[in-house]
Amino acid sequence: MAVVFEKPTLVQRLAPLFRGFDLPLLLLVLMLASAGLLAMYSSGYDHGTRFVDHGRNMLIAGAILFMVAQVPPQKIMACAVPLYLTGVALLVAVALFGITKKGATRWINVGIVIQPSEILKIAMPLMLAWWFQKREGTLRPLDFAAAGLLLAVPVGLVMKQPDLGTSLLVLAAGLSVIFFAGLSWKLILPPVLIGGVGIATLVLLGDQLCADGVRWVVLHDYQQQRICTLLDPTRDPLGKGFHIIQGMIAIGSGGLWGKGFMAGTQTHLEFIPERTTDFIFAAYSEEFGLAGNLFLLVCFLLLVWRGLAIAAGASTLFGRLMGGAVSMIFFTYAFVNMGMVSGILPVVGVPLPFISYGGTAMVTLGLALGILMSVARSQKQETKDPLPAAL
Repeated sequence: MAVVFEKPTLVQRLAPLFRGFDLPLLLLVLMLASAGLLAMYSSGYDHGTRFVDHGRNMLIAGAILFMVAQVPPQKIMACAVPLYLTGVALLVAVALFGITKKGATRWINVGIVIQPSEILKIAMPLMLAWWFQKREGTLRPLDFAAAGLLLAVPVGLVMKQPDLGTSLLVLAAGLSVIFFAGLSWKLILPPVLIGGVGIATLVLLGDQLCADGVRWVVLHDYQQQRICTLLDPTRDPLGKGFHIIQGMIAIGSGGLWGKGFMAGTQTHLEFIPERTTDFIFAAYSEEFGLAGNLFLLVCFLLLVWRGLAIAAGASTLFGRLMGGAVSMIFFTYAFVNMGMVSGILPVVGVPLPFISYGGTAMVTLGLALGILMSVARSQKQETKDPLPAAL
């Protein structure tokens, strides 16, 4: 008797690769990516090949997301130490042999020119999640101190370049892991209170602290100028304060519903600097108004919430910590970018996820989402195929 074997279709062969993907997370990413393409076309259609390149970068990030999602969290954890050590070694190499552009030494030539600090945005939370996973159930205060040291080394090297924006992102990613690992509130509250006192002091004594000739020894000159410009952009309206002033004008002129797609005057008359990168939120706000901003805010908040939900359901400490860290990375990116464009935070080089142009940042986001999707798939597979009771 002849046996006939049916050849599986292409869909049947590809289906297992997508099984376990978190659909709400994918939907939110697609919505933000669509908004990013819309904003990039409007602000960058006459800016070389920015729109086409932005779409290409999204496809690359999507491919990275898909590939990383196929890797189990246990194998991702195995990459933590090599990736962290490689990143730190490259940062040291940058300090010794780096390429300087516009007064900052952030790049190194290893056959191609790369910015090693970008590696630490993912390597740092991976390393700390690995560290706490290995010490699960036996955590001591000394383990948190060691985690702080692991975090301080790359953050210090990045700040020395100097690169305040990236150092803040690496610091936020690392601190989120330490917090989710169970750091005591007794250790969290003192620095929070000190930070609050520092901010209040800056607001109340800003004129005296920013007076000519006053030097802040803990910051570089450009960092001091950014903070002083934030407190009073009109101090230098055509120089350091120009970015903040034009960003706020664009946001305010958008009103409730915006001026309409490709109808933003501040954008297309080129008053907004860096309108396709760091300040694309101002261009987006002018054309889509408060309604468009609320759409972005809701999407980002739901993305963070979904990431935290995935983290809470992970079966391992590593999965929970990485899921939480990735969620807070997206929160930090969005909060810092929107805050600086709106004039409530100093201007730093932090892109708005999926909206701003940038190849390296998009790849980093794709990698982060791939890790989060890997955690989600692992959780669903374990729920679907539980271990036998005898085991």
